[in-house]
Amino acid sequence: MTPAEVTPEWRAEADAHKRAMPLQRLSGNGMDYADVVELYHLVDDGIYWSEAAERLGDRNFARATEALTAGHQLTAATWFRFAAACFRVGQVPLLDDDPRKSRMYGKLIDAFGRAGEVDDPPVEHVEIPWSGAALCGWLLRPAGVVAPPTAIVLGGFDGWREEYYVGATYLLARGIAVLLIDGPGQGETRLSHGLVMDASVADAFSRMVDFLIDDSRLSDVVAIWGNSMGGFLAALTATQDERIAACVVNGGTVRPGEILDRFPRFVSKVQPLLGVGDPEEARAAMGQFELAPDQLERLTCPLLVLHGTPDQVFLVENARALFDAAGSQDKTFREWPDGDHCIYNHSHEKHVLVADWLGDRLKTGR
Repeated sequence: MTPAEVTPEWRAEADAHKRAMPLQRLSGNGMDYADVVELYHLVDDGIYWSEAAERLGDRNFARATEALTAGHQLTAATWFRFAAACFRVGQVPLLDDDPRKSRMYGKLIDAFGRAGEVDDPPVEHVEIPWSGAALCGWLLRPAGVVAPPTAIVLGGFDGWREEYYVGATYLLARGIAVLLIDGPGQGETRLSHGLVMDASVADAFSRMVDFLIDDSRLSDVVAIWGNSMGGFLAALTATQDERIAACVVNGGTVRPGEILDRFPRFVSKVQPLLGVGDPEEARAAMGQFELAPDQLERLTCPLLVLHGTPDQVFLVENARALFDAAGSQDKTFREWPDGDHCIYNHSHEKHVLVADWLGDRLKTGR
């Protein structure tokens, strides 16, 4: 791995990656702080982002293997999760047809799965049949709870399901099972099964509800928690599926295409999500995804909306529009004056707020 010449162009690309994946997001969502700092240093020294992250992931995977050999399973699980976080972060800039992406994503799934084998009950990799392929996720169940309620948890344009494991642990502690899911156009569901996001996306999430209700180990109470564009998808699903018992929208919007108004080059993230090669076609296709007030009137389950005032990915007024138009009688809007996108800079406060709110609505008593 030979360092590249640190040109102004290199510096601009490195800085763009740091803005998209700042320290508070990476460390708050499961990457070891020391790895974040070292990743930034390596990139500043001329190592490409993906190569630097993979190097750190491989080192953590080796640490996990050594811990297993020594009989330290709990320690091994932590290193496997840190390895998975590095692989997750590393694959983000790579195009879908780049063999390095599939290789690194395979390492991510392996490391995360190995960590989950230690959990009680073990984390399960699930594939939910949909549209001739599969919606892929991880099912996490709380220990000692018979037939717990479940929360479907998802990310957005580039929010990979494993990124939300940290938040999931707060739900598990309160007796709530979690389905960490890659919806159509996201993560493993796209990379391994070719499913992309289209007008039927809410039906795909209703299929997840079917899957959870059919699992005899779980109750028939299902909530949904979406982050960033996933917040839009969570609200959309709640407008169409009356079985959703509670809905959390973190950093969401009524119109995810708004990001292209301010950041036109972000269309490169939209294209693979929708499976559209032409940037202008992708931009136009995003226009179909919008929640009108008459739709939001049908969102009647309890609703929690979280947003940061300075958020420029999705503007706070569009999160407020979602909240105001929702038909819920039980709804809460929480705004952080200094909150970044998805409130990464108040990670623990956000997680306990969501977990307690869901625990109260789902009657877990914890």
